[in-house]
Amino acid sequence: MSQPTSQADHLDRWQRRLRAMGENAADLQHLATWRERLQGILNNAQSALQEQSAARAAKQDASRRFEDLLSEGQKLFTFLSACLREFYGEQSEKLAEFGLIPFRGRRPRKSAPTPPLPEDVQ
Repeated sequence: MSQPTSQADHLDRWQRRLRAMGENAADLQHLATWRERLQGILNNAQSALQEQSAARAAKQDASRRFEDLLSEGQKLFTFLSACLREFYGEQSEKLAEFGLIPFRGRRPRKSAPTPPLPEDVQ
């Protein structure tokens, strides 16, 4: 039989071994304590696996809720930014207090020097 490669493989092997040992309990009375101990470990491992699954589901729900809140908060943040710009005006330096950049006008374009005209070819 091949070696188990996953946690589920381990648990499956334990269950099969415990079932076989239970069916042959009369022959294996000297191993009853160890069988009960493995059964307890298996029960605890299965409980931990269920807790892990529940935690994973709860994490997914929390992540989904966080994404919804983030989206809603970003919409409200954008709305408030527009309200602040409307209230104080686009050019007000007061906007800087709110983390907004006031409109300070466009920088004048630097006019590119006119290229020299080609000399007349004679």
